[in-house]
Amino acid sequence: MCPCILLPDENSPELSEMKRINREYQAETEYLVSTGRYDKRKDFTVVIQPFFQNSIIPLTADGTPDRSYFSADCFHFSERAHSEMAIALWNNMLQPVGGKQAYNNFTHDRNKIQCPTEDKPFIFTRINSLPIIPTTAPTSLPPTTSSISLATTPSMTATPITTTTAHTPLCSEPMPVWVAPALGVAGLLIGWAVTWLLFSYRERRNRKEKIYSREKITEMKGTEF
Repeated sequence: MCPCILLPDENSPELSEMKRINREYQAETEYLVSTGRYDKRKDFTVVIQPFFQNSIIPLTADGTPDRSYFSADCFHFSERAHSEMAIALWNNMLQPVGGKQAYNNFTHDRNKIQCPTEDKPFIFTRINSLPIIPTTAPTSLPPTTSSISLATTPSMTATPITTTTAHTPLCSEPMPVWVAPALGVAGLLIGWAVTWLLFSYRERRNRKEKIYSREKITEMKGTEF
């Protein structure tokens, strides 16, 4: 690797360029995942776990970086840091998309390990993080009854007239179960019929071309004599 990256000067333009490329790469990766192209299958998906996005290097009591989180090269993580990263990643996986923790809490505490809940015992993805829309069966309203009293003259007795209004269900009759298989079989038969017609037409055309070629050859041989 270039020494300007391993041992950069203060305000090194090469190091600034590498930081810019790194940030743009992460932004493009996040945009690619957010397009939803990986949310169309039931057996595969891609989810961003931002547990290390806003993390700060832990410091010691004197304000210097805690070297116990790093290996001898002061760059790669030590066993302690890997343990903290594993816990943060696991907790992120159990948090819904849009509500994930975007920082790592460097505290040596095993009690911060989260567990799946009883109502959501799964790893969160973009699809199962969406709110569940409750589905309620339509309720049929009872018929309403109204009474109307008619009286033309004071001497006439008012006669109550009762009218009943029946409420029509808002939902139409459900489609029979056999309709979908019947349509599938019909489509399959139609496809076979069209394929057979195409092959038959091609076979007849090939036969005509062969007969025409033979007649042409015979005619040419006759003219030679």
